[in-house]
Amino acid sequence: MDQAGIDYTVLSLPTPHIHHGDDALSMQAASEINDELAALQSDRFGWTACLPLPYTDGSIAEIRRCMAKGALGVKVPTNASGVYLGDPALDPAMAELDRQHALVIMHPCRAKERPDNCITGTVAAIYEYPADTTRAVLNMIAHRIMTRFPHIRWIVPHCGSFLPYMLQRFSGVSGILASMGMMETVDAKAEFEKLYFDIAGDPEPVALDMLRMVAADDHIVFGSDFPHSPAGVILMKKKHFDENPRWDGIRKQLESGNGLVKEA
Repeated sequence: MDQAGIDYTVLSLPTPHIHHGDDALSMQAASEINDELAALQSDRFGWTACLPLPYTDGSIAEIRRCMAKGALGVKVPTNASGVYLGDPALDPAMAELDRQHALVIMHPCRAKERPDNCITGTVAAIYEYPADTTRAVLNMIAHRIMTRFPHIRWIVPHCGSFLPYMLQRFSGVSGILASMGMMETVDAKAEFEKLYFDIAGDPEPVALDMLRMVAADDHIVFGSDFPHSPAGVILMKKKHFDENPRWDGIRKQLESGNGLVKEA
């Protein structure tokens, strides 16, 4: 942080997710991890709680406990034991997050089923992680999560993954499906516009440009992906980003201004 010029960091649990079929064990893991995160809270570190999703009762209890301890919100996986964000089974937890006006950071998780006979199925970082992020957000849009729970502030990682391409496609196909009675009518663009995005990963040379074609500059924030990206790699990428004159008009906004915005 000192070397990169980062004054304040929001800590969150990355992949893998903690629920592997045992509600009680995942609840214990969440509680212990969250207590450790809470102990790190300072003027340099904020934190988001991890939850034992898809165990909703335990998740609601942990949301309330951790928000009372100073958590800014929660970190959620794109899928929890195969249950994707947007699934109606998670609505009770979404309602509590909405009530708390919580920040929610999502992070990709491996899909339960994937091909193991090609490189995209065996090395998750190549395809599966951005694919699962995209899959989860499209499911959220289809179930109108951002409209139904308007006080949750969502952060989607990695420049939106495949969403800059998928938004237009999903809008068109979902309209056709709605006309056939195969899904509810949804305003995909309106749902999408409520999301925030981080630039963790590889924003240059093309990903950030693609994201800005569909997302407003005031909905983009800095992200590092540490420790999945080693410190040396992050320093190199941030130095290039900070020295690239292409971003002079939005750099301060992305690196600090947008993250400081508070709800009215």
